[in-house]
Amino acid sequence: MLKENFNELQIFLVVARERSFTRAAGKLGVSQSALSHAVKALEERLNLRLLTRTTRSVAPTDAGEKIIACLEPRLADLEQELQAVIQLNGLASGNIKLSAGEHSARCLLWPKLKPFLKQYPEISIELVVDNGFVNIVDGRFDAGVRLGESIDKDMVAVRIGPDMRMAIVGAPAYFAQQGLPQTPHELQHHRCINMRLPTAGGVYHWEFEKDNKPLKVRVEGQLTFNLLSERIDAALSGFGIACVPEDTIVDQVKSGELVQVLQEWCPEFPGYYLYYPSRKQHPPAFALMIDTLRYSG
Repeated sequence: MLKENFNELQIFLVVARERSFTRAAGKLGVSQSALSHAVKALEERLNLRLLTRTTRSVAPTDAGEKIIACLEPRLADLEQELQAVIQLNGLASGNIKLSAGEHSARCLLWPKLKPFLKQYPEISIELVVDNGFVNIVDGRFDAGVRLGESIDKDMVAVRIGPDMRMAIVGAPAYFAQQGLPQTPHELQHHRCINMRLPTAGGVYHWEFEKDNKPLKVRVEGQLTFNLLSERIDAALSGFGIACVPEDTIVDQVKSGELVQVLQEWCPEFPGYYLYYPSRKQHPPAFALMIDTLRYSG
């Protein structure tokens, strides 16, 4: 029975994951009619309805969900075993899908992945940049990158970067006109460049700490962005004060394009971690990537 249905079961899994015959056909490189015929043949052979079809989407039935729950872990184990055995041209191979925010992707992941991918040309990586808190299980990611304080306890976490610190910066011309803030409270009287939070949709309240006493300040200004690069550019252009990761403006502060203030109110905090669901055994490509990204201090 399994031998007869194996191809159709794989097709069913892809259609169920994509929730669309159109997207599944594009991913598999076959026609929609071929996929529809294969799923229909499988349903008739099993005498089970596996998918609920509407004009806009498809979704697994209860029976379909049970088959998915049965198949997916076994196929994942099989894939891991095969990748552990198969070596293409003496090199590890495989596909890895990662989720990361804009800052970690640009400043940490990509610089480390470039030499890694050149060393292992048969390993393919899909890096999806999203500043929101992506559910890597639902999104079918192999791993994600977040600050250590934001990782769920049921995930395995591997530190991949140093401690971080935020920087409060503005252009010299802005401070020459408006003056330098001496405390975070004085920011309420300045034009500040706000950050829109990707999850709740609210505006980020700037966080400070001194003598182990935390402080949050709500700031206001002419501009609000959800992207880091635009906030830095707005500060360079004199639109106000920005709160950004310190490592992103080192060169601009050194050159005098930006002035950093309130350093004593900006302590270090744990940096980025690679996180992923617990697995007994990793495919070779994934294990190699972890070793490459791991922070040694």
